[in-house]
Amino acid sequence: MDLRRPHPHSLSPRALAIAGWAAFLGAGALFFAIAWNVSARSSLAALDVQVAMWLHAHAIPALTAIMLAVTQLHSTVAVTVLSVVFAVALARLRERYWILTLACSVGGAMLLNLLLKQAYERARPHFDDPLVTLGTYSFPSGHTTAAVAFYGVLAAFLVSRLYDRRLRAAIATGAIAMIALVAFSRLYLGAHYLSDVLAALCSSTAWLVLCLSGGHALARKNA
Repeated sequence: MDLRRPHPHSLSPRALAIAGWAAFLGAGALFFAIAWNVSARSSLAALDVQVAMWLHAHAIPALTAIMLAVTQLHSTVAVTVLSVVFAVALARLRERYWILTLACSVGGAMLLNLLLKQAYERARPHFDDPLVTLGTYSFPSGHTTAAVAFYGVLAAFLVSRLYDRRLRAAIATGAIAMIALVAFSRLYLGAHYLSDVLAALCSSTAWLVLCLSGGHALARKNA
């Protein structure tokens, strides 16, 4: 697989723009819908508690160890290290616009997540015998946010270098699976409610789309 030679997109620039705006507006609308339900303590909040209690009651040691490993490998420090390694690889390929996209996506998503946590100030799930104990706010999930930002850029870069649709589909599926695994680890460990990870998926996806669109526009303008 040659990553040095850029390959054409399977969609036209207009189609990419339409898809990007649709994803941005859809993800943004879903985030605000979830946030409103959380603030209003609607039936979604009740579902959050039910899911959290069920997962906590059915925790098993072997799976707990796996989920702890997954969540530790996607902490703020770990994702930062992964991003630096990816950036070094991009620098060797002389992909400065992708480096900028990566920095804006991961760094911006983490900052956005911090601002949203401070805005909503939602307490984390509480258990008498917690698997993890955290003192920060819950909504939205920071680990999920970072995973979307990092794996989203990684998958977009690899897909942009490939012709084979099967390989593109495999990369996209792998990225989605990793994001889903990180999100589930936060639910399983009782660090977040279901709506926390769903909101993080939406907010980070919207930000990712903006970063990818901006990076793509800069690259085309200076081509």
